[in-house]
This record gives sequence, structure tokens and C-alpha cells, in this order.
Amino acid sequence: MKLPPLSLPDDPKLAENITHFGRALRRAGLNIGPGRITDAILAVSAAGFTSKVDFYWTLHACFVSKPEDRAVFAQIFRLYWRDPQFMEHMMAFLTPAVRGVQEERKAVAAERRAAQALLDQKDPELPDGKTNEDEVEVDIDASQTTSGEEHLKTLDFEQMSIAEMARAKRILATMRLPVPPILSRRTQALNGRIPDWRNTMRAAMRTGGEINQFKTKRPRIRYPNLVVLCDISGSMSQYSRAVLHFVHAVANRQGQGWAHVHAFTFGTQLTNITRHMRTRDVDAALAAAGAQAQDWESGTRIAACLDRFNRDWSRRVMGQGAVVLLITDGLDRDGDADLSKTMERLSLTAKQVIWLNPLLRYDGFAPKARGIAQMLPHVDTFRAGHNIASLEGVAAALSKPHDGGDKHRFMALIDSGPRPDTSRLGWSLAHTRNSDIGTPQ
Repeated sequence: MKLPPLSLPDDPKLAENITHFGRALRRAGLNIGPGRITDAILAVSAAGFTSKVDFYWTLHACFVSKPEDRAVFAQIFRLYWRDPQFMEHMMAFLTPAVRGVQEERKAVAAERRAAQALLDQKDPELPDGKTNEDEVEVDIDASQTTSGEEHLKTLDFEQMSIAEMARAKRILATMRLPVPPILSRRTQALNGRIPDWRNTMRAAMRTGGEINQFKTKRPRIRYPNLVVLCDISGSMSQYSRAVLHFVHAVANRQGQGWAHVHAFTFGTQLTNITRHMRTRDVDAALAAAGAQAQDWESGTRIAACLDRFNRDWSRRVMGQGAVVLLITDGLDRDGDADLSKTMERLSLTAKQVIWLNPLLRYDGFAPKARGIAQMLPHVDTFRAGHNIASLEGVAAALSKPHDGGDKHRFMALIDSGPRPDTSRLGWSLAHTRNSDIGTPQ
């Protein structure tokens, strides 16, 4: 039984509509070029245009080449071809404060990517005669001015409204975290400043021992891993969601220099969510990660979770000079655990440990909590992590590894305060203090 003919916008031009549909798919991340669009037009001409099902699978065969692209294709096809009110739906996805639908239902995988991709195009006409360009201008004028974006970057994640959080997530999806490459002790036979005596003599043997060209070499370039340890306890839940959006953008953006991006969440237990962060659609990725992490908004056992990471995962993911991004407030509820020794082991296996703490947003913050005092000596950089601007500062911490951020200032507060219990603060802090004083404990 054949379905009724597919309804198109007024004054349809099939080839032009397929072209704009392919461009929308490309904006959403699918690998589509002019050749595929041409093949799609020819395939539709050959298969006919009388059945919705046939039309859908004809375009699907031409445009989809990876399993993870199916959800994006399905959403864009529904919005562009099947729904006569697709612009209203897209505006609702992108401006939830106006429509009030953000909290009424969970976002379907690829909906936001599909809406953003279709709102970017400006050429096709809509059923009411308006163009996408007109609609986009209204949306930008209303909520995406430069001053509004700058204000949003300095706004605390916990104080954001639903609409502001939706805009913040779109900004986080475009952020980059490039890392400078590491020069290895191994070399490669390319033009450089290091003499390559072996290749020089080998070339000379081909000319009877006469050296006609002096060979050089240079160090090999390798790239480190990024390991993200994100606290998802009750006090960190709002910040964790925003940070995981940022981690998802970093994990799916090629060409930043990271060899691999590994993501872990911890509250009362450690959960590896790396494979979920590799999913192209952020809604599907975070939904799967939340389903796997059963301790979301639970208590906090930082020492036990980091100890399990050191024992079970350190050797697998910490090679090649890995950089650790630790997101937690440091408020450990497990008073009997030795957090200092666990953090010391973590710092010894990492090239750089960057700690983002949302508590630094308070002007009167002091490292009085036992967990913070134990962790602070073993990190390289200590920074705030409560808004978009603080996450942008992570790039500065990577480019300046000797910049400790606020670490030295708070270490001075620890040193100037009452003499700590070295059995709890760990050997490293006690050893440093004894060396400065010059007297035995």
C-alpha cells in the first residue's frame, strides 16, 4: 500500500530543496559534498517521488554513511520535509524561554543539532513566504547580542535560567581546547638542527665515501591524552552538566592535538563515560552517560574514587604525558581516607594536573576544608570552574604550565595558618614545611 504523495512547501523546486537539505546535513556534521548532493538528485529522479518511505530511504542511502549519523538525518528530514510547521519547532528548540518547552520533555537525540543546522540556511522559502534569514535575524537580535554573550560568560552556572543555560551550552559546544605538542626524545629523518651522522655516512657510502650532503634530523612530535575526572555529587551537579558539554565538544573536535580524550565521573563510585563522549550528538551522549553513572547527585568519596582510578585505569590512559582535568569542590565526605597520598600518586603519573573548583567564585574562600588542604599541594594549577570564562582559562593553563593560577596564594594561606596535622595532610606538605624551617619535626 502506497502512502499519499509528499507535501512540500509552496512553489517547490525539488532539486533546489534537496540541495539545501544536503547543506543542512553538512552543517550538522555529516560528511556531504557536492557529489553526494548530485547523486541524491539523480537517485530521486530515478526512484520517483510518490512515496514518503521511498523518498526517505533514497536520500538516506545517498547521505548517510555512518551509524551515528542516522539520528541526525532522521530529525532534519522530519523538520525539513514532513512537518509543515518546522520553523516553529526549531525556534522552540533553540529559544526555550519563549516557548517554555525545555523542561516539559527531554530533548530527542539530534534535535538541537538539526534545528541549528536548518536555522543557519538562508535561501529556501518557508510556507508563509518568509525566509530563514529573516527568522535568524529576529532570534539573534533578541538573545545573541555581543554584550549579552559577554555577560553570559561571566554568569555562574548555578544562577542561570533555563534559557541562559541553553545559550551557554551552545557556546560551550563551539569552544576549543588546543594543546601544544610534546617533543619526544626520539627523532625522525627530517630537516632539523640535530646532526644525523648515520644517514650522512650511509649517503656517503653511495658516492665512494665522499660526503656530498650533510643530513640532519629533528625530534618526533607526539600528543598527550586528556583525562577528565568530573565530580557529579549533589553540590556539583549543575556545574558537572555544563562541564560535560564542554568535554563533549573537545572530544568531538578534531585537530586540537589531543591523542585521546578520556572522561570519568565520580561521586560515590567511579564511572568511565569515555565511549559516550564520542557520540556526535550531545543530548544522546549525556543521556547515556547519566544512565550509566548511577551515583549522580549522591554523596562524595573523592579519595576512594581517585584511588580506584589510580589502581584500575592509570596505566591504561595516563601514558604519553597525559594532562588531568579535575573538576570538584574538594569536599570529601570520607574522613578516614588518605586523600593526600592518592593525589600524590595521581600527580606523579600525570604531566599536569589542573584543578577547577567552583568554590573559588566566593571572595571569602579559604582552603579550610580537610580535603582541599590535602589535594592542593599535588596539583599544578588551581582555578575557578563556575562559568564559561573560567573554562576558557583552561587553555591558558595549558599554554603556561608553570602558571599555578590561585594555587600559590592559597598555599600561602595554608602555610600561614595553624600548624597542620601532617598525618592527614600527607608527607609531601610536611616535607616541604620541614625543609623551609630547617628543623626536624
